[in-house]
This record gives sequence, structure tokens and C-alpha cells, in this order.
Amino acid sequence: MEIRVGCCGWCVRGGKKAYYTRFTLIEVQETFYKLPRPQTVSRWLNDAPSDFRFCMKAWQAITHPPSSPTWRRAGIKVPKSKYDRYGFLRPTEENLQAWEKTLEICRAMQAEVCVIQTPAAFGYTSENLRNADQFFSTIRRDNVLIGWEPRGTWREHLDSVKKLCDKHDIIHVVDPFRSKSVSMHSLAYFRLHGIGGKEVNYRYKYTDQDLTRLKEIVDAAFKEGKEKVYVLFNNVAMAEDAARFINVLKKSGLL
Repeated sequence: MEIRVGCCGWCVRGGKKAYYTRFTLIEVQETFYKLPRPQTVSRWLNDAPSDFRFCMKAWQAITHPPSSPTWRRAGIKVPKSKYDRYGFLRPTEENLQAWEKTLEICRAMQAEVCVIQTPAAFGYTSENLRNADQFFSTIRRDNVLIGWEPRGTWREHLDSVKKLCDKHDIIHVVDPFRSKSVSMHSLAYFRLHGIGGKEVNYRYKYTDQDLTRLKEIVDAAFKEGKEKVYVLFNNVAMAEDAARFINVLKKSGLL
């Protein structure tokens, strides 16, 4: 039984070295916008304690079309004639090449989990389901675990999410206050985006009662047979809330 708590991003004052002293887990976010050089992330790995765990968010080229405003930070230009070749897990040559570049950074970082977060615009349709199935069938992984956080109408089609995740050994990544993970994977991966709002409420600060409830959710995951639970806070107050949650876990004997 293993539980780790961290944040979605280097959010601790003092930089990465300060972060390493407070948490044992990170989900690197900058990889979503623009992939860093392998040498850069290798330095992060070398500077981290031996028991530290890296996870990372997959490059947006795989999940978001170039019309998305997040592409402004991508650092590449795509002609409009090729807009339909990127994003939405399309099994195109361009998307598969984007995955290979993402996987290269995963290897350099020794990332345990690569989180593929699809936008609400990539909702449930038979075409999107078919494309996702083919994409996950095609990509190689090199022992990197794949986590999928589907947003939008997929929440209304959890049977299809479960079939896809279990077929391809994918972790169904969820915010446990909004949805229950349905995959059979031995690792539970929770991303906390704040309570309230539609998909996210980043300005939300978790209450003591919320953190007690989260502890109960973690405990239930272990009782259901999960071997690992990773909890990643992704709100404005993530560093403070994650530290408070670690104290809750320690007092309860779970950590």
C-alpha cells in the first residue's frame, strides 16, 4: 500500500529544490504547453531525491487542436490545412509523432505516469471513441503508465470509458469529488481541481471537512484493491492544501 501526495506544477517558493523537501510526487505541467529538452528534465531527475516520483502531462499536440488558445505557448506553427491532423487523439501521423516526442521526455524524466487530459470539446461520440481506441492501440509506451482524464460528456458514458481503459491498461484519472474512477488499474490517480463549477474551480480552497472526505476516498480505494494512490492538487492553493492533506493522512495512520 503506497500513497503519495503532490501538486500539478512546481508551486513551492524556492523552486524545485524547495519542492523536493516538501513532497515526494510532482505532475509536471509545462510539458503540456511546450516540451522541454530531454537534457533539461534529466537535470531535474538528477537533482531529485532517489525516492521522488515524477509524472507529467502529455503534450497538447496530442489532445488539443491548434485552434485551442493554449497553442499560443506551443512554439510551433501549424498551417490551417493541417489543423485536423492534431489533437483529439486522432491516430494520424502527426499525432503519433507528437506522442513519440512526449514519450522521449517521459523517458528522460523517468516519469511513472503520463497524463493524457482531453478537453471537453473532445466529448463522447462514436468517432472519438474509435479514434481513442486506435490511438491507444498504436502508441508504444516503454513501461510508462498512461493515465487518461476525459472531460466533457464522457462522464455520462463511463461504461465506454471503462472498456477502453481496461482494454489498453489505462488509468482512469479523475477528480474524486466529481467522478469515480472506473478502470481496473492497480494505481488510482486523483487530480483535484476544486469543488464547484463545471469542470474546474481553481480558486477553491479545500476545507478540513473536504480533506477528511478525501482521506476516506483514499482509504476506500485501498479497500477496493488499489496498490497505489497518487493525489495531485491542481488549485491556486495547491501547495498549502497538499501539505494539509499530508498531515491528515499522517494523523490517520495512512501515511
